[in-house]
Amino acid sequence: MNKKQLLDIAKTWFAQQDWKAFKFQKDTWQEYLKGKNGLLNAPTGSGKTYALWVPIVLEILQQKSRKKKSAKGLKGVWITPLRALSVEIEQAANRFAQDIDPQIRVGIRTGDTPQKERAAQKRKMPDLLITTPESLQLLLSSKNYDEQFKNLNAVVVDEWHELLGSKRGVQMELALSRLKAVSNNLKIWGISATIGNLEQAREVLLGPQTPQFENSVLIKANLKKKIKVQSVIPKKMEKFPWRGHLGLHLLDEVVPIIKNSRSTLLFTNTRSQCELWFQKLMEKHPEFAGEVAMHHGSIHKETRLWVEQAIRNETLKAVVCTSSLDLGVDFAPVETIIQIGSPKGVARFLQRAGRSGHQPGKQSVIHFLPTHAMELIEASALQKAVKTQAVEDRVPYLQSFDVLLQYLTTLAVSNGFYPEEIYPEVSATFCYQALTQEQWEWCLKFITTGGETLHTYDEYQKVTVEEDGKFTVTNRGVAMRHRLQIGAIVSDAVLSVKYIKGGFIGSIEEFFVSKLKRGDVFMFAGRNLEFVRLKGMQVQVRKSKKKTGKVPSWAGGRMSFSAQMSELLREEMYIAAASADPDLAKELGITTKSLELTALQPIFQRQLLESIIPTKNEFLIETFKTREGYHAVFYPFEGRFVHEALGSLLAYRISLLSPISFSIAFNDYGFELLSDQEIDMQQVLDNNLFSNEFVMDDLYKSLNATEMARRKFRDIAVIAGLVFTGYPNKLVKSKHLQASSQLLFDVFRDYEPENLLFLQAFTETFEHQLEEGRLRLALERIQRQKIVWKKCEKPTPFSFPIITDRLREKLSSEKLEDRIKRMIKSF
Repeated sequence: MNKKQLLDIAKTWFAQQDWKAFKFQKDTWQEYLKGKNGLLNAPTGSGKTYALWVPIVLEILQQKSRKKKSAKGLKGVWITPLRALSVEIEQAANRFAQDIDPQIRVGIRTGDTPQKERAAQKRKMPDLLITTPESLQLLLSSKNYDEQFKNLNAVVVDEWHELLGSKRGVQMELALSRLKAVSNNLKIWGISATIGNLEQAREVLLGPQTPQFENSVLIKANLKKKIKVQSVIPKKMEKFPWRGHLGLHLLDEVVPIIKNSRSTLLFTNTRSQCELWFQKLMEKHPEFAGEVAMHHGSIHKETRLWVEQAIRNETLKAVVCTSSLDLGVDFAPVETIIQIGSPKGVARFLQRAGRSGHQPGKQSVIHFLPTHAMELIEASALQKAVKTQAVEDRVPYLQSFDVLLQYLTTLAVSNGFYPEEIYPEVSATFCYQALTQEQWEWCLKFITTGGETLHTYDEYQKVTVEEDGKFTVTNRGVAMRHRLQIGAIVSDAVLSVKYIKGGFIGSIEEFFVSKLKRGDVFMFAGRNLEFVRLKGMQVQVRKSKKKTGKVPSWAGGRMSFSAQMSELLREEMYIAAASADPDLAKELGITTKSLELTALQPIFQRQLLESIIPTKNEFLIETFKTREGYHAVFYPFEGRFVHEALGSLLAYRISLLSPISFSIAFNDYGFELLSDQEIDMQQVLDNNLFSNEFVMDDLYKSLNATEMARRKFRDIAVIAGLVFTGYPNKLVKSKHLQASSQLLFDVFRDYEPENLLFLQAFTETFEHQLEEGRLRLALERIQRQKIVWKKCEKPTPFSFPIITDRLREKLSSEKLEDRIKRMIKSF
């Protein structure tokens, strides 16, 4: 069967479905059947799945036509970052495969796959397997894995942009490096929708300077996805935009949008916000009972699956959700998306917009609902970003030694490995292209002896070196514990929530439960629950009739602006400055302004009474005094993570000039230094405190970088297998994990400061948590700008969201509202 005959089969099948293949789909089929590797870039909902399932199935058909007996084992593996997507992908694969050849079997293997089905797969693998990065690593940890993969034709990594820039992406790089070696005819393809650095993404996927990269293509779909962005603009604009985080004051504006759509997804940024929005919506509009549901990652799996199916069946009018529904789940009935609050990045906004009109040619509709008025500037910026498709780059990880140590142990647990065979494979990946022989030897020594400082402890001597030089794990207990802990996602210990006399509701993190007392009421999964007791790893509860309760908080709830989003915001702020100044607007050629900027005019006018709106060449500092003390507010517009570092850096440098202590508050727009004594701001400006010199040294001292690295080391220690997280239903408490990892951190600091894992903790703290690169660029930009220091009598509209963020940490919502009303009256 030649290539033309195969392509004719695909075209005929598409015609039978009343579909017409897009050019990018046909191009992908052609390149795949030529034996090429590649990266496919196409918008959400455009048919990316069939671009690659089709040629994979056609290749199996071709192989069967050439041989009387079909080769055993896997022919195609599809990697998805979310196991929730696996059912969708399986349906798409089966729809084509079963029509073409009913003997082709499709299977799923994720954490949700029953043990019975896994055992059946072990005996006989399906032809096509849908799995996750973690489950793929588990397959590599099984005996004779090379037999399962030797006839593999293709690996497809779906939603590659979600994995790139994370340690799960590094896991994939390593797994692919091994599969290339054990498979006879392997082709690797990635699929990505929203990513800026496509060429680099292809290089990371395939490995730089590898035969696969040399024999690869980048296919971009020339499809302009129609996205309609509308802002929910408050009828009455507050001159002091203090309402933050939740956006509940605009709840009534949302109801008509829900009623006028077949189905709507309301995206929140955190699970806590999701819980509150669902509860308030049901409280104020009980007529939605049975028509509105909630979906986030901590809700019980059965409930989540029911919600997903109900969206497809059009039995739900709306779903309040988090990023749990961000990725490629195909919900054709969804007409409208509502984004509640800042999405923090263009890619995330486009990804969520693509959940509506999730079919080729259909328009996506997304409403932006600001949680405070200043977010309307972001809405205006996003309108432009959607038109220009200005999406962020994903920065790949380098030299992640914790993931490498886990991977080497995985290989030792399965068939064992010879270092001279594995080193070239590992060093051919993007992450480890700079791996030296010395670092490699350190890793081998670490898994076999525990390294320089831990060699006297048997528990760290996991891998044995046999007489012929093969590295293997011979201890069954070590192998079992390793398999239980495979993965690069580290979170707090999770406890199941269960009715005393009923079923499971979901799961919440240990640190929240540790604060609960018997009788406390908390909101979870749309219900008010009374905490009864903690039994084993179960939080036992009963329904409560109380209407208010605590809202669970989850670690990692606060996101920061991406660099792209920060730049867009600053550009929009400069337009806002020009729109308030007719002469400047004429000079810059600005004749019109967006609906959002027009709506913000009352705030801009109030801002100009006390201060300025900074232009491109200006950096604004505001100082004023309240009963709380002396405030100094700085506006880099660089995102909360950069502002956290900048605030600490500046506070430290000021304290060197004169002894003074500060409390620091920050959001995505700027940061505030609050003190009980006045800052000599002229002294700050005269001493060039925004200098890039000695930044690293000053950050170490100002932020207590060692303490931050110590916390980061916990995750590294878990991934590297230095600490064990526990057995199912008997997890180790997070405080014990922290204590164990801190002890190891201190040992390395005192006795082995060159330990690669110890050094990695500091690298990740500065590069990923504090975004040192962005911090340096921000300082360079500020030094080029004219610093405008405004001595204000009162807080300004720009400073208000930062002040209220700080107060929110201390006060209940009722007290906060009273306090801010008094503040506004005093102005």
